[in-house]
Amino acid sequence: MQRSFLDYLTVTLKGMAMGAADVVPGVSGGTIAFISGIYEELITTISGVKPSLLTTWKENGFSAMWKELNGNFILALFCGILISIFSLMRLANYLLENHPVLIWSFFFGLVLASIWFVAKQIPRWNYQIIIALVLGAAIAFYIVSLPPLSANSSYLFLFFAGSIAVCAMILPGISGAFILVLLGAYKPVTEAAHDFDLKTLAVVGLGAIFGLLSFSRILKWLFEHYANITLAVLTGFIAGSLNKIWPWKKVLETEVFGDKEVVLREASVLPWNFEGEPQTLWAVVLMLAGFFLIVGLEMIATKKPDPANATN
Repeated sequence: MQRSFLDYLTVTLKGMAMGAADVVPGVSGGTIAFISGIYEELITTISGVKPSLLTTWKENGFSAMWKELNGNFILALFCGILISIFSLMRLANYLLENHPVLIWSFFFGLVLASIWFVAKQIPRWNYQIIIALVLGAAIAFYIVSLPPLSANSSYLFLFFAGSIAVCAMILPGISGAFILVLLGAYKPVTEAAHDFDLKTLAVVGLGAIFGLLSFSRILKWLFEHYANITLAVLTGFIAGSLNKIWPWKKVLETEVFGDKEVVLREASVLPWNFEGEPQTLWAVVLMLAGFFLIVGLEMIATKKPDPANATN
């Protein structure tokens, strides 16, 4: 189906939503891709990046290669992601520093609704689907509860850290930035970005490209052969990550990376046990706002045109 300019503009807006999620540690852009209905196309497109594209370019020209790549989709999506990252980074940092309970409440409601959104795409439920969901939730809960490793700055380690982190970024429910913290790679990567250490950033970037291209092929194969079980595992990933974005936290351990303080360990607590102003009423309001935002978007996306108003 041929896309119009408005369609690609919509893809850009979805990319901006993904970028906004990626700048919030603990929230995955993959979750937003799933919610917005572009997840499978994104995985299929990324997995289609292969050397044969160069042959297509050589034999049939750039236009044919660009079409086979689904280049307009990729360009529109990544433009949105980059716009959001560079424009919303300061706003996200300000909100996380000054209104953490409120922003986490909104994302908690949003991610909670996404569990319902993804799960309802599974047409038939059986014991295998339920086991897959529970297993995915257990894995995600375990990952977000792990203590971080000590920092490691060897190039081989940073290459693999980049490949693992980018896999997490395209998995709903698991944050790539959080994986870098767990692996002990967050400090070397942020210091490299701060110091413009292009060699280190290039190593991490190559690892990310390797991980993205290889892992997207695995996900594509899983969707083609085990679609319902894959959806169940991804639903579990999202559910298991809820503990990470619970609004009321008790900080157990932090570390300063450059001029940024990063939480290494924290525990979820109930609002009345929260050390500080729990802002319970506004938190609940924002949870509901996030939840019904997803419900509303899903209703708009699936709304069918009225045949009585159709024209020939």
